[in-house]
Amino acid sequence: QVHLVESGGGSVQAGGSLRLSCAASGSNFRITAMGWYRQAPGKPREMVATISSGDNTNYADSVKGRVTISRDNAKNTMYLQLNSLEPEDTSVYYCNAAIVDYRYYSTGTLHSYWGQGIQVTVSS
Repeated sequence: QVHLVESGGGSVQAGGSLRLSCAASGSNFRITAMGWYRQAPGKPREMVATISSGDNTNYADSVKGRVTISRDNAKNTMYLQLNSLEPEDTSVYYCNAAIVDYRYYSTGTLHSYWGQGIQVTVSS
């Protein structure tokens, strides 16, 4: 019932910028923490940035200073602004959200949802 959809990916030259979006849709849920992760072929999935319900943020050392994570709770949407992109940033980026589902219990149950992923390619 809850779906996460990423958008805004594509191909850019080194030094360029992209803005990724992740929109959550459904009913009877509340989003708590959200985050962006990425996974390149042959490499493990790694955290890029996370943001809590109180807008506390954390960034991977490899992107800190070049990336900004934000969220619009009214729209159930999270954003990742990627600046000064490097070829090493090339990866599939995944949206993740910790969501409280109220369909079964009044207190809710916590679930982790993933988007399908979106490709970001940075050429040199």
